[in-house]
Amino acid sequence: MIRYQYMDSPVEPLLLAADDDGLRLIEFHSPRHPMARLEKWAEGEDAILDMTRVQLKEYFAGTRKQFDLPLAPQGTPFQTEVWHTLATIPYGQTISYAQLAQRIGKPTAMRAVGAANGRNPLPIVLPCHRVIGADGSLTGFGGGLPTKQFLLELEGALARADDLFAHQRVGAA
Repeated sequence: MIRYQYMDSPVEPLLLAADDDGLRLIEFHSPRHPMARLEKWAEGEDAILDMTRVQLKEYFAGTRKQFDLPLAPQGTPFQTEVWHTLATIPYGQTISYAQLAQRIGKPTAMRAVGAANGRNPLPIVLPCHRVIGADGSLTGFGGGLPTKQFLLELEGALARADDLFAHQRVGAA
């Protein structure tokens, strides 16, 4: 059984879902690829969801840079390989889709990597927002580009629009 809760966040309300294996889903209010609800879902208390809520609040407060949660994303072997690799992108840094494809040992699979990135069921925790275009542009994100921009600004990977010293910042890692 999947247990779920809603959580307010600075970007928008988030749907959190877990089962006994771990956190299965963090979903934005209007997801591009909503998770299929094939199993029984029940709203209620859950220790994993409570830990997730605490750690997300710490992240949004700027006091957490890494998550320590049991994760159970469901996907193809290729997707899960991409998602696990996302977890290796350090807080406050960005990489391109080409760099992500190289990290998984498939340098010509940039489109497939982009598609897997777009289906990440655990955004923020598996930081798909840290993957940007090769030219440094913000590209697709399930929570929308304003949310991606907010998360990158929160982490210091992107200068805030009102930052007077933005021209002195180094771009993508």
